[in-house]
This record gives sequence, structure tokens and C-alpha cells, in this order.
Amino acid sequence: MKITLDQLLASRELRHDKQVALLGANPGCTLMSLTVIMPGPVKRNSHSLIVANAALTAVLECFRGTIKDIEVHDRTTGYEAFIVTTMGNDKAKRLACKIEDEHPLGRLFDIDIIAADGAPISRTAIGQPARRCLICDQEARFCMRNHTHTQAEIQQTIDKLIDRYVQ
Repeated sequence: MKITLDQLLASRELRHDKQVALLGANPGCTLMSLTVIMPGPVKRNSHSLIVANAALTAVLECFRGTIKDIEVHDRTTGYEAFIVTTMGNDKAKRLACKIEDEHPLGRLFDIDIIAADGAPISRTAIGQPARRCLICDQEARFCMRNHTHTQAEIQQTIDKLIDRYVQ
């Protein structure tokens, strides 16, 4: 099912509101916001669910023993999970980056660590390099801003990653 820009923006606002509420309800804890990177107007399909399940499994395994609360939503605008952990922000961000960088589908995971002010902690804030493009070696944001690759090229690359993972 295709979603509209208004639906996407509304889901981002709801996600931000949920993050603020969870941060307020869990002082001294770290909040993780997990979403699936699925470019284009279709955010929920069989492939995005494979990625979502893999991401959640990886996070639950790596953060075992530190998870205080978890909330999962499977929406037409995409899969999202909120995980409250007792692990510190920097350590959690390092571990999140490790998952994104090392898991076979990690390039399709977006694991944000949300600071107490509600802003996500960047990779560069902990000395990590920016994420790379799925297709080339450029910084991902560069390619997204410049529309370096077509939607078809990106989707083909995503499909190949997922197909290799499930085989």
C-alpha cells in the first residue's frame, strides 16, 4: 500500500511525540528508536517485515539484560520499535552502529539513540563515520540529496540484500 507524504510526516510527528513521552517516563535511561530503511511510497511489505524482524532480533540479542521496556508498531507507514535500555547513550550508540554495520541486513536498519533533549545522537558524535550509500561508496546523505541513484536501482539493491539473507 502506497502512503502519502502527509501520512509519512504525520507518522514522524507521532514517533517524535512517543519518543518524548518515553524519555519523560524513563529518566536516566536510554531510548532507542528502530525503523526500517525502505525508500519509496511503499513502507510496509513482505521485505520490510523481514528486515524489521531481523533488526528487532539483533537489537534484543545485543541489548539482552539491559532492556527495561519495548513497544513495537507495525504501521502502513512502516515498522517501528521503541526500546528503553539501562545502557548509557554512548555505549548504546556504539552498539547500534555495530549492528547496522555488521548485520547482513544492517544497512536497512535505522537504529537511533535518542538523547534526553529528544534529538538523535549522530554517528560522528561518537567518532563513527557517516553511513555509506547502498550502491556506491559515497556518503548516503550525499546520494539521497543529489538523487544519484534511481528508485529502481535502490529497490533492486535492497531486494538482492534481502534475497541473499533469506536464502
